[in-house]
Amino acid sequence: MKRKWGLLPAALAAALVLSACNGGSDDGATAGGGAGKEAKVTMAIASAVIGPKEEVAVYAVAKELGYFAEEKLTVETINADGSVAALQAVASGSADISAADAGSVLGAAEKNVPIKAIGGLVQNWPWVMAVKPDSTVTGSADLRGKKIGVISLASGSAPYARAYVKAAGLDPAKDVELLPVGVGAQAAAALNGGKVDMLALYTQAYAVIEDSGTQLKYLNNPDIFSGIRSLTFAGGGRDFADKKDVYTRFLRASYKAMLFSAKNPEAAMRIGYKVFPQILAGKPVDERLAADTKSLTAWLKTATPASGTPEQFANWGAISDQEWAKTQAYTKEAGQIKGDVDLKKLWDPSLLSGANNFDKAAVLDKAAHYTAS
Repeated sequence: MKRKWGLLPAALAAALVLSACNGGSDDGATAGGGAGKEAKVTMAIASAVIGPKEEVAVYAVAKELGYFAEEKLTVETINADGSVAALQAVASGSADISAADAGSVLGAAEKNVPIKAIGGLVQNWPWVMAVKPDSTVTGSADLRGKKIGVISLASGSAPYARAYVKAAGLDPAKDVELLPVGVGAQAAAALNGGKVDMLALYTQAYAVIEDSGTQLKYLNNPDIFSGIRSLTFAGGGRDFADKKDVYTRFLRASYKAMLFSAKNPEAAMRIGYKVFPQILAGKPVDERLAADTKSLTAWLKTATPASGTPEQFANWGAISDQEWAKTQAYTKEAGQIKGDVDLKKLWDPSLLSGANNFDKAAVLDKAAHYTAS
């Protein structure tokens, strides 16, 4: 199924809230907060379901702890069904920024969709195949004729599944079938009920499924997936020059929130409940906290350096040329792009110096001593 870049689907367009994002001076690129004009920002979450992932570790923490307010930003969120829809929202002006699958970002750029990649988020490959423990599927040799459950055909799990199948020497269009199954209980039911033979999800989504009682067996990823980037912050490209200061301040608040969350994921999860009470699904905090904190921690492991401690984390948002090259190669293999994308037009890392200019020790101290009110 080819992705189409054009007008937003009517249902999505109706759900998106327009937000005017005011431009500002470049002061915020060097200041640690408080500079720049007041601005409104809409963040498109590339998922139809709110859960213990970037909406908690980035948005909820930055909002509740005042990191957005310190940057004179009023930030709201909308939900989109996958990265493609989230990027469409950014390109259309219905949202200002999104953390979207890097492959979808490259695919949009190849089609001249007006977006700019401005900073990385998930830096360790989060996708993996899973089957039931008694499944006869043990690896790529057993894929022919199988039904693979993906979040949606517009999410990052679909190109991952296709690339996994192609790495096995098979044709994903003929030798397997991809079926949208969502995440959480819906995905678990599809696997347990035999609707699909395997799932192609990210590690945090599996943590949710396992905590609900479903046992899983994971398949090894081929080496082609090592070093590929995933969720990447993308902003609108049409008026990018006017919004660079606002984007810098948004990234700075987001990376502060990420550092806080990495240091104290339980506190971040409690904050997530306060900002997004729907995560609790009507249950008491004490009943959900352990499982949701475990789930958020699993997501944070994909979004922070593979080694070291939060005290050692640095260079938030950096993406190397090698990582972009590997990501482009994967994206071509997955069928999301046909050729190489001009990264000089797409990728602008110039905001990251300002985005990293904050008092890391103060953030870590707050995380270490935070008490939920």
